[in-house]
Amino acid sequence: MLTYMSVMIFGTASHVGKSTIAAGILRLLIRRGISCAPFKSQNMSLNSWITEDGDEIGIAQAMQAHAARCPPSALMNPVLLKPKGKHSSQVILLGKPYLDTSAETYFTITPSLLPHCLTAAQTLTEQYTNLVIEGAGSVAELNLYERDIANIGIARALQYPIILVADIERGGVFAQVYGTISLLPPDIKPLVQGVIINKFQGDPALFTEGIAILEKLCHVPVLGVVPYIHLDIPDEDSLSLRDRKVQRRFPSDAKECVRIAIIRLPYISNFTDYALLESDPHAFVSYVLPGEDLAEYDAIILPGTKNTICDLRTLQETGTADAIIAAAKRGVVIIGICGGYQMLGCALHDSGVEEQEGVYKGLGLLPCITVFDSYEKITTQVTRTSSGFGPVLSRMDTVFGYEIHMGITKRVHNGCENALCADVIHSAFEDEGTVSDSGLVIGTYLHGLFTNQNAASALISYLCEKKGHSYTKPEPPPSHADPYDTLADHLELHLDIQQILRHFEY
Repeated sequence: MLTYMSVMIFGTASHVGKSTIAAGILRLLIRRGISCAPFKSQNMSLNSWITEDGDEIGIAQAMQAHAARCPPSALMNPVLLKPKGKHSSQVILLGKPYLDTSAETYFTITPSLLPHCLTAAQTLTEQYTNLVIEGAGSVAELNLYERDIANIGIARALQYPIILVADIERGGVFAQVYGTISLLPPDIKPLVQGVIINKFQGDPALFTEGIAILEKLCHVPVLGVVPYIHLDIPDEDSLSLRDRKVQRRFPSDAKECVRIAIIRLPYISNFTDYALLESDPHAFVSYVLPGEDLAEYDAIILPGTKNTICDLRTLQETGTADAIIAAAKRGVVIIGICGGYQMLGCALHDSGVEEQEGVYKGLGLLPCITVFDSYEKITTQVTRTSSGFGPVLSRMDTVFGYEIHMGITKRVHNGCENALCADVIHSAFEDEGTVSDSGLVIGTYLHGLFTNQNAASALISYLCEKKGHSYTKPEPPPSHADPYDTLADHLELHLDIQQILRHFEY
């Protein structure tokens, strides 16, 4: 029998749980003393991560690196696609902006990108010996077979065994598995060494007959049926936003909560920044579509976006921009993160980097302008201390996060018709960001701000105090609590681990 040193986790569709299964297998391996690292040749996501070297990769590979207890690296996700509107995406190659391209043009350059991916995989193999390679979307996209670098292209080049993940939650699992395997190219089909049935609701024993049927149909072993489990692991892409709350009215059990609206921009990025706010029992967080009513919210957050000007235009056309301005004048807390910060300023000057060349009017709530005059992107991890100005920032301390943006924001002393500031312009964090005189309109480039408990508690405690509600800071999780250990324990119970381990070198 051949000894394989890596395995490929491919899926029957998007959102079947490939990223999570890969992360769990990585933690299973590292707990057994098996050196390993994650790899995904091509990712499409607006949720990204900045490595210690200042490289940008998909957040899933960063989290998988955490599961494998190794530092995230651009080698783990050599090609990242970030959709930015008008059927175009920015291509990040080995952590750096490479070019903007349409989907049609992109597929003409994938042959030139594949060698970069293979070199990255080879380098990782030399460093870690074993790889857990995640595919993208469905592996059985017939129209992409000859130009794909995320599934068939990488499988054909590396020839590692494939474990196929299927999602039973949405039904049709027999068609998913049988159809996918049947449609694979003849040279790829023999690589499929097992199937994992994911997101099962109920008793997995109820699917015993289903396992027998699948194994008879597909001639491939079912390695296990994994019940659905909730984990505090960041979501990979905006598909999971469909599972989040988009509310038009508040449920009865939210009466004692403060109400926070996160504007669900068309090109929202890094929405995983807000997990602590969502999990706080004192807060009710809604992802609100542009055009929806904002009158009942205590705080409004404008998140990051891959296309600031396009999303700003959407806010203006739907009336949400005017609603945010009105809320700010009522004393509602308004917070802009990254692209949201840029929108809160007076104007955005674009030399053709974001959209067409021109000057675009912002919301005018903060005395600053943003200039897009270079294709270069700022990508860096940062630790900053709150300026302490105002009732929210005064409750914060030192916070950790990262910057990931194009454009430079400059403070100005005039020209903002709605700016709630006097002549003195206040910083939000040391010399970064801007805050209004009231301290209630805050703009910052700091992604990950609300992944700091002291920042999340600062906002929610102020909102509770303002409404006359008591606030108790959430207890920190136990020091031993690690969602990847929980995930690995879960997979230990429900997968044939020995069948998986035989593909790895100890």
